[in-house]
Amino acid sequence: MSAASTAESADFRGPLDITRAATVVLDAESTVIGWSPAAAELLGYGPSDALGRPLTTFLSVRPAGGTLPAEASGAAGPGPGPPSLVGNEIHVARTRDGRELLVATATCPLPGAAGASGPGTPDRILVAAEVEALLHWESRIALLQGLATQSPVGLAIYDTDLRLSWSNTAYEREMGQPLAAFRGKRAEELYGAGSFVTPGYPHTLAGVMRQVLDTGEPVLDLHFRGQPPSDPGRDHLWSCAYYRLEDAHGHALGVCEDAFDITDRYRVQERLTLLVEAGRRIGTVLDVATTAEEIAEVAVPDFAATVRVDVTRAAVTGETAAVGSPADMTLLRVAERSAPGSGTPDPGLPASGPTETGRPDPYRPGASPTVTDSPDPGRPETGPTGSGPTGSGPTGSGPTATARGPGGTNSPGGPRQPYPPVDYPPGSPQNRSLSSGGLVLDEGTLVVPLRTGGGILGLVTFDRGEGSDTSGRTPGPDRATTFDNGEVALADELAARAAVCIDNARRYTRERTASLALQRQLLPHHLPPQSAVETAYRYLPADDVTGVGGDWFDVIPLSGTRVGLVVGDVVGHGLQAAATMGRLRTSVRAFAQLDMAPDELLTRLDDLVGQPAEDRSDACGGAVETYDVTTGATCLYAVYDPVSRRCVMARAGHLPPAIVGPGGEVSFPDLPAGPPLGLGGLPFESMEIDLPVGSLLALFTDGLVEARDHDIGRGLDTLGQVLGDRSASLEELCDRAVSELVPGGTSADDTALLLVRTRALGADRVADWDLTAEPVSVGRARELATGQLEAWGLEELVFATQLVVSELVTNAVRYAGGPLGLRLIRDRTLVCEVADTGHTSPHLRHSAADDEGGRGLFIVAQLVQRWGTRYTPTGKTIWTEQALPPAEAG
Repeated sequence: MSAASTAESADFRGPLDITRAATVVLDAESTVIGWSPAAAELLGYGPSDALGRPLTTFLSVRPAGGTLPAEASGAAGPGPGPPSLVGNEIHVARTRDGRELLVATATCPLPGAAGASGPGTPDRILVAAEVEALLHWESRIALLQGLATQSPVGLAIYDTDLRLSWSNTAYEREMGQPLAAFRGKRAEELYGAGSFVTPGYPHTLAGVMRQVLDTGEPVLDLHFRGQPPSDPGRDHLWSCAYYRLEDAHGHALGVCEDAFDITDRYRVQERLTLLVEAGRRIGTVLDVATTAEEIAEVAVPDFAATVRVDVTRAAVTGETAAVGSPADMTLLRVAERSAPGSGTPDPGLPASGPTETGRPDPYRPGASPTVTDSPDPGRPETGPTGSGPTGSGPTGSGPTATARGPGGTNSPGGPRQPYPPVDYPPGSPQNRSLSSGGLVLDEGTLVVPLRTGGGILGLVTFDRGEGSDTSGRTPGPDRATTFDNGEVALADELAARAAVCIDNARRYTRERTASLALQRQLLPHHLPPQSAVETAYRYLPADDVTGVGGDWFDVIPLSGTRVGLVVGDVVGHGLQAAATMGRLRTSVRAFAQLDMAPDELLTRLDDLVGQPAEDRSDACGGAVETYDVTTGATCLYAVYDPVSRRCVMARAGHLPPAIVGPGGEVSFPDLPAGPPLGLGGLPFESMEIDLPVGSLLALFTDGLVEARDHDIGRGLDTLGQVLGDRSASLEELCDRAVSELVPGGTSADDTALLLVRTRALGADRVADWDLTAEPVSVGRARELATGQLEAWGLEELVFATQLVVSELVTNAVRYAGGPLGLRLIRDRTLVCEVADTGHTSPHLRHSAADDEGGRGLFIVAQLVQRWGTRYTPTGKTIWTEQALPPAEAG
């Protein structure tokens, strides 16, 4: 804007000012004797045309009334004129070109004119201006008057020395005194402790105003924090604007300050921001303690100086019955956080004193209970123990918690420390909150219960003690020690959100604890030693985010010193997956005891998995589940015979095993891939492989070799490199495989690894003979068995073995026929096997008193530990096991 236009827009002379208005000098007879250039410009008549003529030639005799001319009616309306023009006469003026104007006039008598009132003698002066111009000027005056006396925005003018020269009424109210009391003071003298918090600008009032004076650039919406003299001890926040004041020639006169108190709006915005932050940071993981720490982190120091979160023991452990029940409301101090330099006495832990961070010091004598080696009922279980690394508790994927539980550190991924119990005395705000079930405000302490489902999960205590705020200044007394209604509502909302997250974490903890307990009971606790193989294993449950899965493995002793090896994977996670895993493992063990071939076993297992889908509506009372974790489960089953050193295996949608030869060469056999269990439609096929003595067989689930950062192929290559080290023991190989493929100890899926090193039974421990299907073979079999037992030094077993061999061979000769086979194996038990070409299995039965037969097999069953039937492609084998004498067994 140019200096000329600036001067014109800033001209506050009134339209009836004699220097601007149309001025006419009249004599006593109202004859024009003087005519100003402004009058000539307004009406179009020159001085020569106007002088000597009566005033009525140009103006109506009476003030305008009734209906005004059409051109002026829109501006003034009917009547004698607008109310704002009271005191001025309104006339209709006629211009030279015939137009009519609505003008306001004022008359001023001349001094001394009353004594000389002849024609041509100046008697009075009349000034005139258009009504529209007068109305516009009066609105500008009203605006200035409103800004000075009625505006809620504080206005102040500082001269070029930055001394206050003028202020409006709103500014006086902030100062608490009239303008005369503080006129001439500098800004720092009025708000010395305040500062600007908007980044990118000077922090002081003088710095900002000097910048505006020097540059002439106005600034808008700068936030200034300080304490006004009218409200000492309480911080306010203003939105300020500054611009330079200039005269008509562009010379700086000073700086004008516009300041509007936005403290209430800012606090509402702070609360909204805190709620948004709470929604983002609270409940990041399904862990009660972590959720409690998160609410403390969100609230300190912006909302409270100290926050303590106490949760019921039932909620921490994931129990259900006691949640919200008055029978057991034992509270545990799960989280506590204090602003630096603050801290208030804790009525729940009276013996503890505040540390530097305001938390009880667990290492101070007389402090609250500290970490012990004994388990605490309030401590959630972290995972199953085994021979290798296991999953732990929460992984702490949320924000890093700098607050620690009162019992010790709570690092994410590390073991949880016990939480000390708290006991609030009667009359304390916490005790009153527990009794009433509602929030309690007691001066600077606000206690809000964690409510969910009609019960109480715990308490959150917000305490405003003495301390510094985020800017390093000590807050005012009301800000530091009281909560207003809005802040009480905010605290209630924070606690409500935290309660929902804690309840979700409690439910998850309960399900995970049950799943882990079920999983630990269903998985083998230890693998008994086997003559056929040497074993080692590792099992790692899934991480906390994914939940307990259904991976499983087993080593099953079979007849004839053979061993069954199985590994499987159930789709899904949680309690249902763990239960399904146990169901499948039990079924596999049952089928394996029937000496089924691997392909037949998987076929039977597939039928079993598909059966519940048909019967589920009956079992669940008509309710059909939409998803079954059993369908789609995978399994690999192998049977190794240490006598023949052959391994037969089949798989149902599972990864093939890794085989490492005695020389260290690694291979993954192209085992026929059957469909996952429950899908049906395709048969399962077996493969028979020769395994030299000392071969390594690795069975595993996809959780070991597959991860988010690499595919299965890369994982298989890494596993092969680890297993190729023939100098390492099986335990060392397990540890290396886990550390290489699962570096963090947990993954998004369960991990199972079973390593098996094959052995062989020497020829001196196995004896077999071929017999003919003739009665004479019975005596021959007794002689052969007796001679072999004497050679092994097992004379104590001769009598029983003779009876067993006689009965089994006799049954084979009588009912089966064909060539017979007799085999004795000396292992941890004495195994006796008789093979024939028949396919009918003998059964125990009770013989009547007058029956001549049927008692032989019953007698055999009483003499041996176990017996059974194993079918082969050429017939069947009846086998028995007898315990060795104590000396031989040892």
